[in-house]
Amino acid sequence: MRLFLAAELPAGVRDGLVDWARAALGRGEQPRRLAGDALHLTLCFLGEQPASAVPAIAGALGECAELLAAVEDLYVGAPAWLPPRHPRVLAVEIGDPAGALRALREALAGALEHVIGWEAGRERFRPHVTVARMRPGRQRARALAPTPALRFAPDAATLFRSTLDPGGARYEPLASLAR
Repeated sequence: MRLFLAAELPAGVRDGLVDWARAALGRGEQPRRLAGDALHLTLCFLGEQPASAVPAIAGALGECAELLAAVEDLYVGAPAWLPPRHPRVLAVEIGDPAGALRALREALAGALEHVIGWEAGRERFRPHVTVARMRPGRQRARALAPTPALRFAPDAATLFRSTLDPGGARYEPLASLAR
């Protein structure tokens, strides 16, 4: 099973980002805008894991309840084409001035290493929400409108199963920790 842990965005933030992407990118097939229910903030991408690991991962998530409750003052930042040299996605950066989101992510990574041997990797954690995907070889837009000024706290942290389909990924929640 292809799994990841993510912070879930409040409905108003998802709607605001969908509206922004629609206005910023205009009509057409490229880039392919994501639906509001697909927007999330990935904390840990776990890749392929056996189904037997789900209870241990859910337990690790449950251990982080206090840290999730402390994530309160996030904000939508600037748009970013990722990766910068050969972009595949349009994302919006998420600001974390208090560092609470980073603390949650580090605690989750430590708990996951302990229960399933997962290692976070060397890349730096860059909080963002993907709002559109590019097809390979397509050109990105040069300039984008400013993102909406949205502040929020995540509704929950959720363990998702991701299934890849020709039309895009489908996300199935397996376990969730509400604020």
